[in-house]
Amino acid sequence: MSPPVPASAPKPVRAATSERGVLFTLAAIQFTHIMDFMIMMPLGAGLMRVFNITPSQFSYLVAAYGLAAAVTGFIGGFFIDRLDRKRALLWLYAGFGLATLACALSPTFHFLLIARIAAGAFGGVAGAIVLAIVADVIPPERRGRGMAVVMSAFPLASVLGIPAGLILVDLFEWHAPFFLLAVLAVPIWFTASRYLPSLPPSALKTHPVRQMWEILTHGIHLRGFLVTAALVFAGASIIPFMSPSLVANTGLSESQLKFVYLFGGAATFFTTRLFGRLSDRHDKLHVLAGVSVFSIITALIITRLGSTPIVVTLIITSLFFATMAGRFTPAMAMISNAVEPRYRGGFMSVNSAVQQAAGGCANLVAGSLITRDVVSGRLVGYPRVGWIAVAAFALTVVLAWRLRAVAPHAAKSPRSADPLLPVVAD
Repeated sequence: MSPPVPASAPKPVRAATSERGVLFTLAAIQFTHIMDFMIMMPLGAGLMRVFNITPSQFSYLVAAYGLAAAVTGFIGGFFIDRLDRKRALLWLYAGFGLATLACALSPTFHFLLIARIAAGAFGGVAGAIVLAIVADVIPPERRGRGMAVVMSAFPLASVLGIPAGLILVDLFEWHAPFFLLAVLAVPIWFTASRYLPSLPPSALKTHPVRQMWEILTHGIHLRGFLVTAALVFAGASIIPFMSPSLVANTGLSESQLKFVYLFGGAATFFTTRLFGRLSDRHDKLHVLAGVSVFSIITALIITRLGSTPIVVTLIITSLFFATMAGRFTPAMAMISNAVEPRYRGGFMSVNSAVQQAAGGCANLVAGSLITRDVVSGRLVGYPRVGWIAVAAFALTVVLAWRLRAVAPHAAKSPRSADPLLPVVAD
């Protein structure tokens, strides 16, 4: 007779579900979540014209999503480990789809702002659960590659989603991409309900407030939160105004923006898996530091571009996208490895709140520094944003080094060439 299983031990995941199936389904969810956030960036110039709003007001549309996700992510930290991850994800993703439909139907700036708040409230927590599921079902020696598969949603959103969305904008105006996302959410929801494994809640006896206190005060967790904040702040200060700056300062037309995301996404698609394998085979801190050097170089260039040939612009922006995405794979794998499984869901929810809050604050900081020259129409102040981003890039590496100092196992994954196997719980 087999020994009894402790109540606190995780229950085995459905054996028929493969790691690949789980990862690709989660990547599809992330694809729509990321595209919903990213589509606002190339729409910046058009939305400022249609609603007659300033760059600062446009930054509210971007920041609203992140700040709403931060609030709900923090609230989710109280109870997320007490819910079946699959069931919680399905409910949140349904709310995200409806909120995205509301964005498509928005007649005014203020209505769109409210819809963006709703989309962020649902999408942010859903994204946290996606990462928690990856950490639950993928063993540490393959977690870098697992994160890379889910993170590949970013380049796919750039290669397929953003260009398709911009083509729809050319044909049907700015509402069309949000209609596309609302439609895509339906089959993805049914696929997730059919193929994602059930992950029952942990057998926690700690009161939710006590659990949250332990999450917020744990030394390793605090260092992980700081890494996340710096990681996100660096990119979120530059990306929202990249498209408006390319149109206003470099001579790129709005119809050519699709090529920026097409080539940038393609470059990221081919490099994300590489960074995932490097993260599994080498010290994750070293991988993060190496990629950050290239991120700093491209950030300084892209925030100072003047009138530039489109070919040069595409090379620079493609390198920027690839290095920005490349930083997330080792950093997120390192953070997830550092957290105990019993805290993982709540930590990821709060970590998502930190991520979204940092992104929202970065959007607001950038928006306060960038203005439009009334005579030339150029955006002014972008180079100052570039220096702020450089400081955040460097700070991310320093904070990751401090995390590795207290949790060395998080950075040093064992080398493994094992193929993807059926899912088993930690």
